[in-house]
Amino acid sequence: MRGRYTAEQSQAVPPVLRQRYFSKVSPQQYEVLPQVRAEVLFRKFNLMTPYYPFKKPFHIIYCRNVMIYFDAETRRQLVHKLYDCTAPGGYLFLGHSETIDREAGGYLYVRPAVYRKLP
Repeated sequence: MRGRYTAEQSQAVPPVLRQRYFSKVSPQQYEVLPQVRAEVLFRKFNLMTPYYPFKKPFHIIYCRNVMIYFDAETRRQLVHKLYDCTAPGGYLFLGHSETIDREAGGYLYVRPAVYRKLP
């Protein structure tokens, strides 16, 4: 939540993005700029509640390594709930060992573990 990363961790970020969205706080540490952090929401909630308490749809949802613990019907329900709260053109990222039913999910398959809601 603090958005602090070691120089080694930040190597995965392209230099142009690192220069634009991060500040160097020490020789070995970078921090995401405050205006970017202000746009990120962290909240705990139960994925299986009937209603999600979010006011706006999400452009990116990370639900990595969660569905492996659910049975097929629960995964199907979860994918539909996530789809409903994904903005048009938004992305769903899953763990590499997870997949969704491309016919029933509504998302467009982009590549392994990456799905997109059509704009």
